[in-house]
Amino acid sequence: MRLNKESKAEIATKFGGKAANTGAAEVQIALLTERINHITGHLTSAPKDKSSGRGLIKLVGERKRLLHHLHDTNLTSYRQLIDKLGLRK
Repeated sequence: MRLNKESKAEIATKFGGKAANTGAAEVQIALLTERINHITGHLTSAPKDKSSGRGLIKLVGERKRLLHHLHDTNLTSYRQLIDKLGLRK
């Protein structure tokens, strides 16, 4: 499932300040988290879908790299984002 324009703008304003700020690391991480949650839900009903599973692993790796970058550049923003998204429980 692709995120539609409205939901992408909503996530961008929530995490990046304005709808056009889709390039910020916080917004990219939030968008990846939304896609990861959607694919995880799909894989619970279709466990033999190996191509979606591989795509999920790639998305998790991409989010991990972005989180590492954010941790190195802006630690306070990293901690706030982790709390908002509910990651690293």
